[in-house]
Amino acid sequence: MLLDKIEVVSDYKHLQIREITDDGKYHRRILSSNQTLSEDEHQEIKDKAEEVWTDEVKEKWTKFLEKQETRRLERTE
Repeated sequence: MLLDKIEVVSDYKHLQIREITDDGKYHRRILSSNQTLSEDEHQEIKDKAEEVWTDEVKEKWTKFLEKQETRRLERTE
């Protein structure tokens, strides 16, 4: 796939990726700061993640996920 666009979205600095497939269609995906990028990831994506995924952003995202999990568990009790 050919990397077409990287956008940084939300306070949590998610990377919104748009790639072009071999047949010319778009493939979209979102990466979050709690994810580990694979070795074969586009270098531009790795560079952008390193730039925007600060420790502060990672901590903020982790706390958000923890709150969501707590709320989910409270609803099931």
